[in-house]
Amino acid sequence: MSIDSEIDITANLQIGPTTSGMVRIFVEAEGGIEIPLDFEPDEAVEIAEEIRAAAEAARAKAGGGKPGGKKKR
Repeated sequence: MSIDSEIDITANLQIGPTTSGMVRIFVEAEGGIEIPLDFEPDEAVEIAEEIRAAAEAARAKAGGGKPGGKKKR
C-alpha cells in the first residue's frame, strides 16, 4: 500500500498537548485500534509544515490554486 492508494477505513484524529510537554496525535480506527503518537514540539511543527505542503500540493493537483483563487478548468 502506498500513500496514494485508496483505502476503506474510517478513523478519528485528535491532536493536543500532553501533560509531559509533548504533542500527541491520537488515531482511533475501526475495530478498536488506538494509536497514540507523541512528538517533541519542534517535531510537531515540522509535521505541521509537511501537512501544509502536502495540502498545497494536493490543491494544485486538483486545480484549486491558492485559497480564494479560481479553479482551473
